[in-house]
Amino acid sequence: MKVLHAHGTLEVDHPLIMGVVNASPESFSDSEALAAAGIAERVEHALAMAEAGAHVLDIGGQSARTDQPELPVDVEIERVGTLIESIRRASDVVISVDTYRPQVASAAVAAGASIVNDVSGLADPDLIEVVASSGAGLVVMHTRLAPKTRLAADDAFYDSPGAVVDDVVSFLGSRLELLEAGGVTPEHVILDPGPDFAKTPAQTVAVLRGLPTIVELGRPILLALSRKDVIGAITGRPPRGRAAGTLAAIGVCVGLAPNSLLRVHDVEATRDYLAVLAALEGGHDLAWDEPLADELRYDRP
Repeated sequence: MKVLHAHGTLEVDHPLIMGVVNASPESFSDSEALAAAGIAERVEHALAMAEAGAHVLDIGGQSARTDQPELPVDVEIERVGTLIESIRRASDVVISVDTYRPQVASAAVAAGASIVNDVSGLADPDLIEVVASSGAGLVVMHTRLAPKTRLAADDAFYDSPGAVVDDVVSFLGSRLELLEAGGVTPEHVILDPGPDFAKTPAQTVAVLRGLPTIVELGRPILLALSRKDVIGAITGRPPRGRAAGTLAAIGVCVGLAPNSLLRVHDVEATRDYLAVLAALEGGHDLAWDEPLADELRYDRP
């Protein structure tokens, strides 16, 4: 399955890895060292992700945290623009920008981004023109809340698992129609069912179980599962302790949506997980008579 973007085509015929690169020190999921890092360290981190196997780098200048106010647009542009330009000078890896603001998206594409990752579900329709005129790819996400808004205890969007899955399918289908009317063909679009966004953990589980229905919309799926609230609800662990739970979720979800992009913080662990999964499922064979290489047999001091 192909995704057309500003600088070419992304072939999503098996699960691809999208590495999360935050240009925001406010991020709740980065290590303390990375949260305090400067631009040079963030570029180094991004390039290491690409070297480790990330097919796409997702650059975000504003955290989704709901306990932080929105950044001024010019601050978000400065954060993502500088980082994107620096990565682009050093690598030809596909870059996406995590933003719902048309001004930021436009600046990011000009700096070298190929895809816009919009977590607002097209809350600002002007974003359609930015994507249409630039030829960028677009991730459109399902949500029923404004960006940086937390689900309140009295928000009752869904009364059953079927209702939330039906809403995701209906919402994303309508966005595909809206985009096509605005000049963005489906070949440019990736769909995101929005785990955690305007959903309780149980509702997110229902959506992930319902992925086959969402796949029927005919576009690749972004699976943004890394360190999510739903993993914390299941495991009882805070964000930086959710690595194992994230891989468990990936293992199930790629079986339901194989044409997917996996948005993750831990690129190496995800790459290794997918390699083992492919081997055990018959997608990759080891040499029959070849033993393990000596240098891999023991840990070296």
